[in-house]
Amino acid sequence: MKCQTIMTILEQLAPKRLAEKWDNPGLQVGSPEQYVSKILVCLDVSQPVVDMAIEIGADMIISHHPVMLFKGLMNIRTDLYDGKMLQDLLSHNIAVYSAHTNLDIAQGGCNDLLAELCGLKRVTGFVPCEDNDKDFMGRIGYLEKPVALQDYARQLCASLNAKHVRVVKGGQEKVSKVAVCSGAGADFISKAAFKGADLYITGDLKYHEAQQAVKLGINIIDAGHFATEYPMVKSLANYLRSEATNKGEDVEIVEDNISTDFFCVVGKED
Repeated sequence: MKCQTIMTILEQLAPKRLAEKWDNPGLQVGSPEQYVSKILVCLDVSQPVVDMAIEIGADMIISHHPVMLFKGLMNIRTDLYDGKMLQDLLSHNIAVYSAHTNLDIAQGGCNDLLAELCGLKRVTGFVPCEDNDKDFMGRIGYLEKPVALQDYARQLCASLNAKHVRVVKGGQEKVSKVAVCSGAGADFISKAAFKGADLYITGDLKYHEAQQAVKLGINIIDAGHFATEYPMVKSLANYLRSEATNKGEDVEIVEDNISTDFFCVVGKED
């Protein structure tokens, strides 16, 4: 299967036009013309993921987070982490394609999946994109019935397979209207409050953002960047399997099962 064909399949789900202006989705490494027989789907392109790709004989990695995101490539130092990864990718002819904010915004993308895992019904768009009002970052919806915040937080740990979540008790004890934004969505706390959400679920919350939530009277669950986005790995892999089968293509899709959250919690000893 040509790399270009796989790119076309991915962009049917998450068109690049949806991506935020600062983002860098698309083909990161490799050529659209190269042939692919095995794909590894992951959240982050890390050295362990690249090592896994080499070990299983993958020709392509499809990630959510781009390899080269916020700054231009100034050098390729193979004695440093990123340079070593690029050297390994190029020397083993492994292409890398990333679908980032376009996959967050897309129908059927990260935020729709997160809303589903959070048990939301009557789901609609949360924050309209800057350039149009038809596409949205995040989702907002309702739980089947009001639930105590603490109980819901425990349920969320199970549904997201998260070892822990952080809770900001800024609003009422029971929650029913919930806004979600996968990854890092602290910029939208005030929008969640404005839209009448009892609870906002996202990741990467800072201290003063938690303080802002309390002032606005809204509860927050910081479920972490990893836990709110990692479920997309399985979903995206299943999408690719279905599309490849429909096209009669013989390509193997493997899910990254080695990556874990960078953060862990250590408590004081009793």
